[in-house]
Amino acid sequence: MASPARVDLDGNPIKVMTICMIGAGGFIGSHLCEKLMAETPHKVLAVDVYSDKIKHLLEPSSLAWADRIQFHRINIKHDSRLEGLIKMADLTINLAAICTPADYNTRPLDTIYSNFIDALPVVKYCSENNKRLIHFSTCEVYGKTIGSFLPKDHPLRQDPAFYVLQEDASPCIFGPIEKQRWSYACAKQLIERLVYAEGSENGLEFTIVRPFNWIGPRMDFIPGIDGPSEGVPRVLACFSNNLLRGEPLKLVDGGQSQRTFVYIKDAIEAVLLMIENPARANGQIFNVGNPHNEVTVKQLAEMMTEVYSKVSGEPTLEVPTIDVSSKEFYGEGYDDSDKRIPDMTIINKQLGWNPKTSLWDLLESTLTYQHRTYAEAVKQAIAKPVASS
Repeated sequence: MASPARVDLDGNPIKVMTICMIGAGGFIGSHLCEKLMAETPHKVLAVDVYSDKIKHLLEPSSLAWADRIQFHRINIKHDSRLEGLIKMADLTINLAAICTPADYNTRPLDTIYSNFIDALPVVKYCSENNKRLIHFSTCEVYGKTIGSFLPKDHPLRQDPAFYVLQEDASPCIFGPIEKQRWSYACAKQLIERLVYAEGSENGLEFTIVRPFNWIGPRMDFIPGIDGPSEGVPRVLACFSNNLLRGEPLKLVDGGQSQRTFVYIKDAIEAVLLMIENPARANGQIFNVGNPHNEVTVKQLAEMMTEVYSKVSGEPTLEVPTIDVSSKEFYGEGYDDSDKRIPDMTIINKQLGWNPKTSLWDLLESTLTYQHRTYAEAVKQAIAKPVASS
C-alpha cells in the first residue's frame, strides 16, 4: 500500500527538493541530515571539510538513502564549485561558522571572516540565482539585555519586557570595541542585515534561524580526544570533559549567567518545518530555544554532575566545581550577556512549533552518549605516560 502524500501545514503536497547544506558535517548538520534521510524523500548535497559526524549516513553504499546524499569536501572560502552546487539545489542551508566562545576574543579576525566575509558568497549566489536560503545566525546577536543595565536590585530586572528576547522588537546591544568577545555577535548581526536587505531589495527568499543553545550527542568536541588538546569548547562540552576526566567543573565568574537549553532533536523538528513550509517561513527570523529550560551556569553544572553520576555509576567529586575568572578562562577582552531567554511567539504562530524535552532528559541523553563514546578513550589518555624530554 502506497504511503500517503506528505503535506505541509496548510495541507498542500510537499515538493521533493534538493538541499545544498553547507556545514553538513557539524553537530547541527549531522542531525538534520539524519532527519532528512530517515523521514523525507529530499536529496542533500552535503558540503563540509569534515565528514566524521555523517560517515554513518554515507557508508555503506547499500543504505536505503545512498542515492539521496552526496558529500562534497569543499572549503567555502576558496572553492569555485560552491556556486554550481547552489545552482543545482532548490534550497541552501548555511550552517558554517566559528561558534566557540573561547575563539571570539582570541581569534577575532578568524571569527569575523568566517561568520561574515565567508558567508557573503553564499548570500550572493542564492540571490543572483533565485535560490531560497535558510541562514543560521545565533542568539548572540541580541547581545546584552536591557535589564542588565539596571541596578541589580531594581524591580524591573524581573520584568520580562527587560530580558525576554523578541525577533522583531528587542535591540541588539553589544559591549565596547575592546571587548572582542562581541566580534562573533557583530559579524552574525551584519550578515543577518545583508540577508534581510537582499530580501527587501532583490527578492531573496530567506529564513534566519537564531539558535538558543542547542544541546545533544555529537556537540563540539572533547579536548585531546576528538579535538585539539588546548581547545575550549562550549559550556556543555567543557563540563562533559571535566566529568569524563573526574575533574571539578570550572565556573566562569561564579557561573551566574543564565541560559536556556533546547534538545537538538526538538530543534531539528523546527528546522524541518521551515524547510517544508516556505510560505510560512520566508522572510521570517525565528528564535529556536526552550524558555522553560532556564538555569544559571552554576545550576547547569550541579545538574550535570548529578546526571553524569547516574549514567556512569561513578560517585560525584567532593568538590564538584571551582570558580575561575573569565580573563583566566577565555583571555583578555571577554564579556558576556546576563540572560538569554527566547520569546517563542513568532515560531509558534508561523509553524506551530514548541519544544518538548526537559533539561534533565536532554542532559541524560547527551551525557549517556558522551560516556559511551568517550569514557574509555579519556581513561586511556589519562593513563598514558608523558614522554620524558
